[in-house]
Order: sequence, then structure tokens, then C-alpha cells
Amino acid sequence: MELKPYQHKVIKDLESFLQILQEKQNPAQAYKQYWESRVGPYTPQIDGSFTGMTPYKDNIPNATHIAIKVPTAGGKTFIACNALHSINKHFNQGNPKAVVWLVPWSNLLQQTFNNLSEASHPYREKLNTLFNGRVEVYEKEGLLQGANFTPSSVTEQLNIFVFNFSSLRINSRKKDDRKIYKECGYLESFRESVIDKDLVLPDTDETALINVIRSLNPVVIVDESHNAESDLSVEMLNNLNPSLVLDLTATPKSNSNIISFVNAMELKKENMVKLPVVVYNHNKKEEVISSALHLRRQLELHAEKEEEVTGKYIRPIILFQAQSNIKGKNNTTFQNIKDKLVKLKIPEEQIRIKVSGIDELKDEDLMSRDCPVRYIITVNALKEGWDCPNAYILASLADKSSPVEVEQILGRVLRQPYVTKHQNPLLNLSFVLTASAKFNETLDNIVEGLQESGFSRDDYYAEEAPQEELTDQEVLQQDLFGKGKKDDKPVSDDVFEVNTIDFDPEDEVSLENLEVHQPEIVNHITGKAAQESEAFDKAVQKTTIDDDTALITQVMGKKPTLYKVMEKYRETWSRLRLPQFYIKQEHDADAQSVLFEEAASYETLLNKVELLAGFNLATKNADIQFDELSADIRTIDFNEEKKAVEIGTKLSHRGKRFLLDNILAKPKDKQLKDVTDIIVSKLGDMYPIPEQDLKSYVSRVFGSLDKSQIQDVITNDFNYVRNIKNHINDLTSDYTKKQFKQKLASKTIFTDTKFELPESICPIRTSTNMAKSLYEKEGHMNNFERDMITDIAALDNVLFWHRNLDRGKGFFLNGFSSNHYPDFIVYTKSDHVILIETKGDDRDNPDSRDKNRLGKAWDKEAGDRFSYFMVFQTKEVEDCYTAKSIIEVVKNL
Repeated sequence: MELKPYQHKVIKDLESFLQILQEKQNPAQAYKQYWESRVGPYTPQIDGSFTGMTPYKDNIPNATHIAIKVPTAGGKTFIACNALHSINKHFNQGNPKAVVWLVPWSNLLQQTFNNLSEASHPYREKLNTLFNGRVEVYEKEGLLQGANFTPSSVTEQLNIFVFNFSSLRINSRKKDDRKIYKECGYLESFRESVIDKDLVLPDTDETALINVIRSLNPVVIVDESHNAESDLSVEMLNNLNPSLVLDLTATPKSNSNIISFVNAMELKKENMVKLPVVVYNHNKKEEVISSALHLRRQLELHAEKEEEVTGKYIRPIILFQAQSNIKGKNNTTFQNIKDKLVKLKIPEEQIRIKVSGIDELKDEDLMSRDCPVRYIITVNALKEGWDCPNAYILASLADKSSPVEVEQILGRVLRQPYVTKHQNPLLNLSFVLTASAKFNETLDNIVEGLQESGFSRDDYYAEEAPQEELTDQEVLQQDLFGKGKKDDKPVSDDVFEVNTIDFDPEDEVSLENLEVHQPEIVNHITGKAAQESEAFDKAVQKTTIDDDTALITQVMGKKPTLYKVMEKYRETWSRLRLPQFYIKQEHDADAQSVLFEEAASYETLLNKVELLAGFNLATKNADIQFDELSADIRTIDFNEEKKAVEIGTKLSHRGKRFLLDNILAKPKDKQLKDVTDIIVSKLGDMYPIPEQDLKSYVSRVFGSLDKSQIQDVITNDFNYVRNIKNHINDLTSDYTKKQFKQKLASKTIFTDTKFELPESICPIRTSTNMAKSLYEKEGHMNNFERDMITDIAALDNVLFWHRNLDRGKGFFLNGFSSNHYPDFIVYTKSDHVILIETKGDDRDNPDSRDKNRLGKAWDKEAGDRFSYFMVFQTKEVEDCYTAKSIIEVVKNL
């Protein structure tokens, strides 16, 4: 199981933040720099609005506290597994590797523990891969009994402690009510070697489990973190003495420090969710039951047919939502619903109840072929964490006079089986069936449920059944006395007539005779659902994933503004195309898909990875000089005065002592291997270089290390990692430059004019209005850029200009380095396109020279209509221009 592209982006964001944190050693400063580079500085306005990202909220003093926003079904747990590796790589300063994994609900506790423990589960497989198989997962009871939990184990492996909030969340004056705050003889061995006496909580024994955890200074993963915002929850987190807290939720609270988010559109494009939600409001609860039963049978018939082709087993499930307690009555409607289903000849083994106090799903594997369950009756017990992709239909049997409260469990029917688009459109949708007289309020609740799952009001389709026709007498009665039919009373959901439900589970129904065996209302629902599915798919495919807009709305909590192309430039804009580099590729000669000789080759947009084909790190020089590191080394030690280490390095003193003792106790060859593994784990993603090649190379770099050198590498790993990574990047850069030059000369690389500027843009920061801008507003500019483009716009031959957007939103030059986004695109009246990259006078460096080299190569290959210029403010740089000299060039194009 590998990361989806959007999940990989989250991990990249996390690592970017952690890299800044390493340098700043202060979470507030790191958070400030991280967001300023993306959205500009935080600036409150007089009217109460603001620009930039709001400052870091220090919710957990002495710990870094960050959040990731991921919609329901976005794979939060898998993201967290990968995040642990990134955190260990960039944040931890050595062993022990202790993780407290917090979940809000008991059902989610068991599910999380099982998934992280089971050797064949993708989550555990990923953890084993990332941590070389040295992973142990513990529940509370196992820890209290010391099962496989020893002082040596905390230094040798990743230790994950899975708790639910209730195990830890207790008022400080009532610690005796929780076992983890009590003396524990099984943990006596931790007293001298692990437990830090300065960290022992008042009125607790040193051997209490909470004190062992506090001394390990753990990383804390908080799943569904929006449930952990109370004062007791904050106290709970502080009691753990965390080094870092990572929140995962679809709905972060306003005091969350979000460092990454997943755009819900990405889940739709990756087929992670069953959308849109199709909502149909009936006139009677009996009709809801009938429609649900027929619809479920139809879905199962489609699933069986699809299984014949794909081999993927789906058994659609209905969630019957019973009414919650009414006016203090002892409501047992869930049992009555089950009795009524049995009367309809539904086999009892196919029905389960999941409500507070009754959990008939506890030992069920709902994804197993052997599991018979097709009907689950609940109220709202299926909250966060209950994940079953087979749940397709939410059928609410609440009072007809009430709005349907589906917010809490709507997300349970959104997850897509096998994370793939199915052949039959009905298998790609979620269904909500209701019978509510307050349907508009019900829809408001559905929108809220979608928003709580990270989606929007655009992700559902709703329709109501036509109102039943009334007799003249009934109409008169209703007009005069506000009464309808005599049986149209607010009644509890356990009152409905079984004999009016048109469903027989023993009918011999097939896809061929389906329409004649089910009510017309169900045929109508499925027909409209198929149409909506097709329309929704088309809309999703047409929609460009706009992270800037999502950032503004989902993270910054602001309404985005789109700025369109100015009307007077629309005709020219509509035919403007910009060239980029493409590369000719060859199909595998044995590929069956190559039927014709002309299909043996194809063209793709060039990227750096393709130019690294053939790069062999084993043949490269491993002589890296570390002599100059001493001037930059930051000594990390325990502060005797503060009785603590500084923020961001709290683990380093004791952790590195553990690590050094552990490594130095091993034979020489093992020492080198361990040090190599540590450094390679911190190098980060250097794709496409295989990890084994990196290990071999780093092993050659270090050669043979003595005891003092090992200590130096462990103590100052940040500096060694930085130098090794920079050296490898230099090697790959030299290689890609040579490959680019050779392939360009041989015409394997060429330009093709395909890139189109969008019809509208949504820059996070805008500039003041300026003459001749292509869009109604342009992106932010510094003073130098604004002055330069003002002078250029004043030229008679310039038709319009555009402040090019970066970070995947604007036009980029691709080649031997990372994608290069020139600052400006200028269009002249003679149809000449000019790219301008601006540089401050202090930016005359290798990166600028590489960009200029790429730009000049593009200029040469793109043709006479296109030009590229790098412009420094005042500094004279070879093959570049200044803000003054560029004017004379542009005015003649």
C-alpha cells in the first residue's frame, strides 16, 4: 500500500515544516516562517479581517502542536503511519521512539490496535518497512502488565501505545480513578534507567505508567482531534509531556495549527468516496423501509455481476437509523425495528444492533465473505472511526415531524469499496432515505454532515416524493384546523404497518426482471441516481484541483475571490499557448499494447526524474569534507538551571545517550550499519535513488568510524545529513544537466506549445491594481517587481502582462532542475511573449544561474516569438539584465 498523491503532498508539507523547526528550534517561529513563505505575513485589518495565516496557538506548552486536515475516507491512519517516519527523521534526536496514539471511542481503539498490530495489515506492513520491522504496539492492559515492555525495548524499536481519551482524560485531583496513574510493580525496572524524577507528576508513584510515558517524551497522534478540545483534554495532553502533538481531523477547531490539508476534490478524483449522496424524502416511514430493502437488493445484484468480472466482493449494507430517546421515555425502537424486519422474513442472522449499551458488531468482520450482515440498526453510535465501505444506504426512521439528524453518521456511508470506480454507477454512490415533514432542515443537517466529513453542499442530490393527494374534505380540514389525514400524527418510529411494506426477500429477482419486482419509486430513485452520477463524474473531471482556493476556504477560513481575464484581452488570451519541454519515450518492445510501429514511441512532459535514468550513485565519489562543520555545530545538552532542554530538542540529551550506549555496545560493523541507517532515514525522499543505494553510499562516506566520530555523527546528525544531501543533490544536478544537453542536441527533448493560462485565478495575496494587467487582479509583488512591471507596462508596444503564479498554479519551465516559475509573462502587440524572472542583487547564486541556463535553453528552442530574461535590480550579472536595461530590450520586441 503506497501513498496516494495527495497523501504524499501531506507528508511533504509535514517534512517542510519539520525542517524549518529544526533550524528555528521554536514551533511558533517555525509556523510563522512556514506560512509566510506561502501566504505572506499575518496582517490584521481594521475591519477585523486579516491577510496571511493567523499566528501559532501555543495550546500545549513546551511541545510542538500541529494539525493535518483530512476529509472522511482520506486515509488519516495511513498518513499518520508515514508521518511517524518523517517525525522521527526530522524531529526526534534519537531513541527512544515512543508514540502515544489517542482515539476518542472504544470501537476505534480496538480497530486501531488491531490494524497497527496485524502483520498482514497494510498499516503494519508500512510501519515495518519504515522502521525495519522494529515496531511494537501496546494496549493499556499490556503496558500495565509489562508485557514485552522493558527499558531495553524502548531504545530498540518504535513503541506505539494505543489509548482512548477516557483512559487518560481525568481531572488532576482524581488520578486515583485511573490505573495508569497508580503504582505499577511490573514497571519497577523503569525506575532507575528511564524514569526522570523531575518529570514525575505530583501525588503519583514513580512507577506509574503515566510517569514512564512522560519520561519517554512521546510523540502524540490525536485521531479525530476535534473531540479533544476541552480543558480536561488539554490537561490530558499536558500530562503526557509530549515532544510533538499531531492532530488528525476532518474538522479542525479554530485553535488548530494546520500545516497541511487535503482538498476534498482530490478524494473524489482518487475514487476514495461514494459521491454524490443521493437523498430522497418519502411520505411515509413504511416507504423508506420498502425503498431501502429494494435498493439494497438491486445494489447487491449489481455487485454480484461486477464480481464475476473483477473478483471484488461487495455486500451492500443498510444503516437503519432509529429515533433517539423522546422526552425522557425509555425508547427501545431499535429492537422494535429488528422485530419488524424479521416479520418481513429478513433472516435474523443478517441483522445487527449497534447502540449505546448494545454492540452486536463487536466481533464481526463486515468485509468477510462469510459475514451475513446486511442490516445494521443504530441511533448515532456509529460515529467517527467506524469504517465499512459496504455501507451504502442510510435509512432514517425518525419521527416524520422531525428533521433527520444525520450529521453524526453520514460519513459512515461515504467510503468507497476497494478505492476504485465501479462499472455500475449505483455502486459509486451513497444513499440517504428519509420521511420527514421538515425536509429543508434535514438537508441542512446533511450539508452539516458533509462539512463535518470535509466535503461541501455541492456533493449531494436531493428530491422529494410528490405529496399524496388529499380529498376535498381533508383539504378543508387542513385549511380550517391545520389537520391533515387522521392518521398523519407525530408517531414514534416503532409504529409502522409491516403489511404495507412491499418487499419479499424470497422473491426470485434478477437484473433482467428487476424493474417489475420493485416499486416505481425505487426505479425513479435509481434512474435519477445514475444520471446524477454521470453528471457528477463529468464535473469532477472538468474541475481543476485548486489548492490555493481550498487553502483560503478550508484552512484560512476566508471566502475565495476569483479574478477573471480582462474582457479587452479575452480574444488574445484565448489563442495564447506557451511552449514547454517534452521528451520522446519508447514503449517496451514486448508490450502487448504496441500493435503498430508508429505506436512504439510516445511523448511526455519532461521532468527531472526522467533525466536521472541511468544515474548510478555507486559509481560516484564519496569523499565529502566535514572539517568545516565545527563552526556550525550546535551543542545540545540539558539545561541545569531550567531543569529541561530547549523546545524542539527535549528528547536529545537522554535520547542520544540511549542511542549511543546502544550502538557502541555492538560490534564495529554493526556500529557502522546503525549510524548509516540513522543518517539515511533522515535524508528524506531522494526519489528515484533507491534507499539501498543511499545506504551503500553513506556507508562508503563514513568508511570506518571510531568511537568519538560516531558520537559526533549522532550528536550533530543535522549537519552531517545536510552536507551529504547537498553533495548527492550536486551529483544528480550535474548528471541531469549533461543528460538535458545531450537529449536536446539529439532532438529527444523538444518543445511543444500546449500550456494554456486559466480563465480566472485565485491568488492568496493580491497586488494593487495596475495598468495592462491580464487579470482583474494580479498576485502579490515586492517593491522591485512592482516598479519594474510598472515601467514595462508603460511601454507603447506592451499589450498586457501577468504576474505568474507558482506552486503548481502557473506556467513553469521544466528541465534539468525543479520546475521554474518565471515571475512575469509579458505579451506585446506584435504577438511576442516575454518571460521575466526577477532577482534581488543578493540572489546571484548557483540556483539563479541554473534557472537562467534553463530559461535561455527554452528561449532558443521555443522559437522567435518567445524570449526569456533574468533581471537583477541593479547588479550587473553575466547574461542577465538590470531593471533599467531590460526596458530597452522589451520596447523593441
